[in-house]
This record gives sequence, structure tokens and C-alpha cells, in this order.
Amino acid sequence: MTIAKYLRISDEDRDLRTTGKDESDSVGNQRNLLDAYISQHDEFTGAEIVEFCDDGWSGKNFERPGVRDMLEQVRQGKIQCIIVKDDCVILELNSESPENTGLCDVSSVF
Repeated sequence: MTIAKYLRISDEDRDLRTTGKDESDSVGNQRNLLDAYISQHDEFTGAEIVEFCDDGWSGKNFERPGVRDMLEQVRQGKIQCIIVKDDCVILELNSESPENTGLCDVSSVF
């Protein structure tokens, strides 16, 4: 099994843009949380882990390099599981739109 970790933070992440760091604190925190989650679940033992990251990208659409690469690998059958910190990492939910008030279902993009 291949597991994809997907990390994303908005283009409005101030700590990345103002400090010149390579990645935002939020992305680092997401990575640590996902790594801990994977290590605590026996069903993931021996799985290949790949990481996709869109640090500084808006989640309002799928026009992000990391998510495009990840979804292409899912379509090709190379990835069987995607793990994210929360569903808004994949797609920001717009509370004004009735279609986007529930959880994101990544399978709906195929």
C-alpha cells in the first residue's frame, strides 16, 4: 500500500512570507501530526509513504502542483490512501455555498 500525506497552508500564511523560512510552521506541524498518526496505526506498517505539499497555496481550487500530482498518482493506481490533517487542507469549504458545507469527498473529483 502507498499512503500519500498531503500538506497545505494558505497563501496568506504570514510566518512563511515574512521570515524567509523554507516552509511554514503550519506545514511542519501538519507533517508531525500525520507522521505520528501513521506510526500509531499498525495497519500502516510497511506502507510506502509519499508526501505532497502546497505551502502557500489557496485551497479554493485544485490548481495546485502538489494536489495535481497526488491526484494523478491516485488515478494511476499508485496511491491507495490519502491522509490529511483535516478536509479543508484539500479544499477550503465555503460556508456561503450550500454545496460546500459538508466534508470534502476527494473521490468526487475523478
